[in-house]
Amino acid sequence: MQNNQLVRLEEVSRVYAAGSAAQVRALDGISVGFEQGTFTAVMGPSGSGKSTLLQCAAGLDRPDAGQVVVDDVDLGPLTEKALTELRRDRIGFIFQAFNLLGALTAEQNVGLPLRLAGRRPDTAEVRAALARVGLGERAGHLPSQMSGGQQQRVAVARALITRPKVLFADEPTGALDSSSSRTVLKLLRTLVDDRGQTTVMVTHDPVAASYADRVLFLVDGRVADEMPEPTAQRVAERMARLESDREPDLEPAAEPVRIDGGR
Repeated sequence: MQNNQLVRLEEVSRVYAAGSAAQVRALDGISVGFEQGTFTAVMGPSGSGKSTLLQCAAGLDRPDAGQVVVDDVDLGPLTEKALTELRRDRIGFIFQAFNLLGALTAEQNVGLPLRLAGRRPDTAEVRAALARVGLGERAGHLPSQMSGGQQQRVAVARALITRPKVLFADEPTGALDSSSSRTVLKLLRTLVDDRGQTTVMVTHDPVAASYADRVLFLVDGRVADEMPEPTAQRVAERMARLESDREPDLEPAAEPVRIDGGR
């Protein structure tokens, strides 16, 4: 793996059937890497392949061609069981819809990945995870007793409880108001700065992207541009140019709908 890249995609392509004969090329031979301890935002017009990139990088979807390497492990040859174990042990996920279980308390939701892995959650460890996201006093509350921003912070704590190598976030602030969004984004930024948490976030929001170390811009399944040290204004201007550069008569292809929160 090149340099200090924790995740690497090499010439990755993903094609979906879109009817009886039509096909949608969501990723078109894309090569990109994500270095350890960095925060990357992925942006692009609708149908550009953002969520498909995330799904393939996280081992939730298998590409039709190319190679995906996570923490020096090539995902291609892995069985479904081995892939599930790798995701469970090395990868954390945050989705727009929170995906908390309504009948479980915050503490129980955070400990759920450990139970699914056959481990008994340590109460102190789980409560420490909640405290890190500013919810130490809400351990016994149900999701219905918390705001959207609080629920998303529980989802962050749940994603971190297994101490993943990389954290993938798909529109994590898409369902939040601006104040809650800032709280969650500051939390993600702090995790990178203080704990070296490698983070990859798909977003449509230039303000959210400005919290990252760099922004990757996708168009039609390929990397069209990259911006280090982004600001919200520069990101918005670059997105506007990408939109205007697309052919006016070309309708963007919809990315596949996924039950796990992807678009």
